[in-house]
Amino acid sequence: MPQLKRTAERQHPLWQLTLMRWRIFAREPAAVFWTYGFPLALALALGIAFRNRPPEPVEVAIQASPGAEAWRDALTKSPAMHVRWLNALEAHDALRAGKVSLVVSAGQSRTYEYDPTRPDSRMARALVDDALQRAEGRTDPMPVKDQLVTEPGSRYIDFLIPGLLGFNLMSSGLWGVGFVLVEMRVRKLIKRMAATPMSRGHFLLSFVLVRGLFLLGELPLLLAFAHWVFEVPIRGSLLLIVALSTLGSLVFAGMGLLVGSRAQTTHTVAGLVNLVSLPMAICSGVFFSSARFPEVFQPLIKALPLTALIEGVRAVMLDGAGPAAVARQVAILLVWGVISFGVALRLFRWQ
Repeated sequence: MPQLKRTAERQHPLWQLTLMRWRIFAREPAAVFWTYGFPLALALALGIAFRNRPPEPVEVAIQASPGAEAWRDALTKSPAMHVRWLNALEAHDALRAGKVSLVVSAGQSRTYEYDPTRPDSRMARALVDDALQRAEGRTDPMPVKDQLVTEPGSRYIDFLIPGLLGFNLMSSGLWGVGFVLVEMRVRKLIKRMAATPMSRGHFLLSFVLVRGLFLLGELPLLLAFAHWVFEVPIRGSLLLIVALSTLGSLVFAGMGLLVGSRAQTTHTVAGLVNLVSLPMAICSGVFFSSARFPEVFQPLIKALPLTALIEGVRAVMLDGAGPAAVARQVAILLVWGVISFGVALRLFRWQ
């Protein structure tokens, strides 16, 4: 009897559909690379590009005029600045073209010409003014001490890895489910499956389950790579990170089903996937903090599933947060997952 029970379980439509989806994926080298290899390559490239290193010297132009030589000599002594001696027209053109961050000119008083919307210009203005004021004899009434923080957890790569994890899960779920579903419809494969003894629920759920299986390779590879190569810390529960990532993977698989439930061409589903994914990729804190957006948009951004996933994983990895601290993010993901799969199941059609 136990043997017959195991045989019946292996013949279950959901098991067979899930196994079929896995085999199709494993036989596609390109799909394997984009799922497992590309996130590692992206993490390596961005980790190297934004690694901790001394800041580049600030580019400053001194407008050539009598009396400005002392300013030039004072600033040249600082390794934090690269000084150019230019005439008025050359200095203005260099600032407009972004070749320098600040122009210092003489007149009735010392004038700083810069673009206040450029962070490098504001920093250059502060550095140059401090250096010149000190060269002219200014002393600070209160001594200060700098305490530099470069420990793991405060670097850009530490911020980036949870964002890349969430971004990869979103992309894999939307493209790997929605696009594949429509491609099967275009090739008339779904229409043939309608004649088999399976339900729509089993068919759609198999896509979701396979996305969960993919995570078994994605998550350990990315986290191990980030820890060994860049020493990214994992301060919280690894089991909680796995749980959040699994939930996120299932949610985005459900959204992929919803996107592909009615689309008839690959061009249509590609447009729908971009419509869904691009706003989240920009707003949800993948590559930079979502706090940069105006306060009026924050409630909407916080309600996005990618924002919830990234914030939850980031809190566990970098801050050591526990289950109670990420309960709001879990609730948001659950709502998106239930609604996406439920609506997809209702809208899906075989043709």
